[in-house]
Amino acid sequence: MKPLKELTRPNIWTLKPYSSARDEYNGAEASVFLDANENPYNTPNNRYPDPLQRDLKALIAPVKKVNPEQIFLGNGSDEAIDLAYRAFCRPGIDNVVAIDPTYGMYQVCADVNDVEYRKVLLDNDFQFQADKLLAAADDNTKLIFLCSPNNPTGNNLCRSEIIKLIEKFQGLVIVDEAYADFSSQASLLADLDNYPNLIVFQTFSKAWGCAAIRLGMAFASPEIIGIFNKIKYPYNVNRLTQQEAIRMMRKHYEIQRWIDSLLEERSRLIKEFAKLPCCRHIYPTDANFFLTKVTDAKHIYDYLVSKGIIVRNRSNITLCKDCLRITIGTRPENDMLLEALKQYSE
Repeated sequence: MKPLKELTRPNIWTLKPYSSARDEYNGAEASVFLDANENPYNTPNNRYPDPLQRDLKALIAPVKKVNPEQIFLGNGSDEAIDLAYRAFCRPGIDNVVAIDPTYGMYQVCADVNDVEYRKVLLDNDFQFQADKLLAAADDNTKLIFLCSPNNPTGNNLCRSEIIKLIEKFQGLVIVDEAYADFSSQASLLADLDNYPNLIVFQTFSKAWGCAAIRLGMAFASPEIIGIFNKIKYPYNVNRLTQQEAIRMMRKHYEIQRWIDSLLEERSRLIKEFAKLPCCRHIYPTDANFFLTKVTDAKHIYDYLVSKGIIVRNRSNITLCKDCLRITIGTRPENDMLLEALKQYSE
């Protein structure tokens, strides 16, 4: 890995961050706050939230087996994606490399930040080779994006190829583990201390059932997290989000029951879906969804919409012609899908 200073945009490395009132005060318990021009009425929502989400990070750290200093919390994982571009990629000069197909926000953020986005096609099993991504990189490649389990394909990427890429690439490797809770493959969080160029994304949106609170997690070295904290907006995670996440963390053992239920339902739904006349192929999945090739994705999608059932037509995605992405719902929801498709005719 190159020195972090070389990877960071020079203006970001020397940036003096904005210092909010709640950044400057971090001392003994206080009862009178006259420092932030807040309204004294409407407690507790009248007060700015903790800009570094300390109480929440203290609960996340032991569950994820990391130190609080290795955690960044943002407005969904999309904020962390955007910050990676803003911190490390010089607009119009630097580039990133990513697998294709994968989560679309990596390219959207590249376009927003005027950063070249280089795609490397997956093979027919939706796997990648580290050497092909490395061959697509050059001296101005700052980031490589991987998503495992991948979206929209659902499969885990080969762990040995991921490690090979991390060890050989001189920039930063970002592994998005949004769906890792549904996978039998271990998270890369345990490898953070071994690889200073590794950044891992996770989220409260999937297994934790908290998509509405918009809370994403990034895990990396304290030095990388420090850069993210330097350039994020001062109060990027609101108090209501922090409080709901704290409530969820205090019952984190219950989340495993949801995961187990969804994995059981995933197996059942895939087995039954494969029997449908419209099903051509179901790809292996390690997520809370599966990708299936069907006879006519657009026609089937429109038919399901008419029945009040919404899936995702991924036909416009590379390698996914006539493919639908189907999220695992409750048993009654999944039964409604199956029943509707049993009645479907071309």
